[in-house]
Amino acid sequence: MKQGIHPEYKEVIARCACGNEFKTSSTKDEVRVEICSQCHPFFTGKQKLVDTAGRVERFYKKYAHLEQYKAKADQMEAERMAQAEAKAKKLAEAENQG
Repeated sequence: MKQGIHPEYKEVIARCACGNEFKTSSTKDEVRVEICSQCHPFFTGKQKLVDTAGRVERFYKKYAHLEQYKAKADQMEAERMAQAEAKAKKLAEAENQG
């Protein structure tokens, strides 16, 4: 192999949209994935809607100025905030126990 033309291959932490983190190797500094073995339906046995990159939420935010979508956008934002609070509470409880 020629010297000096290959990118540096290093150990990085990959982050999933579900919050899971795991170590892997890459030429990039940061790796983000949408789905991992902790949340993929094949591995978990549970089927769930995977909203890739928040497409549905972005649609409702984009058209929130229209009255018919405003209520739905507000509802989805409230649900997202509730899920984030529940996740933070769960993490805090886990830290206090362990």
